[in-house]
Amino acid sequence: MCACEDKKCQIADAAEGVQEKSCSGCVRHKYRDKDSKEYKCLVSRLKRIEGQVRGVCKMVEDDRYCVDILTQVSAIQSALNAFNKELLAQHIKSCVVDDIRAGHDEVVDELVATLQKVMK
Repeated sequence: MCACEDKKCQIADAAEGVQEKSCSGCVRHKYRDKDSKEYKCLVSRLKRIEGQVRGVCKMVEDDRYCVDILTQVSAIQSALNAFNKELLAQHIKSCVVDDIRAGHDEVVDELVATLQKVMK
């Protein structure tokens, strides 16, 4: 049951050990196989990005040259874009495909809206 405890909320098995809990009016959650290569890759990318952000914070605290800081911020933005591309690809290959196969064509509208947000 999801956080809203709606009786209509169901757990739907998806490919590769991913489970979805959702209902109308609640947040959708995915439960990924935390031993999978894809999961570990995403987490590893985020930890590297986190380290880069901490490095930029230290640069600001140390009054480093603005151009050097801006260069590092640009690298962080590139790393986040690469993360988004990988996560989006995984989402399309699993969640979107599974939903379409299950007859939930509205997922295409959700994907379009997501792409519009990501591509701002």
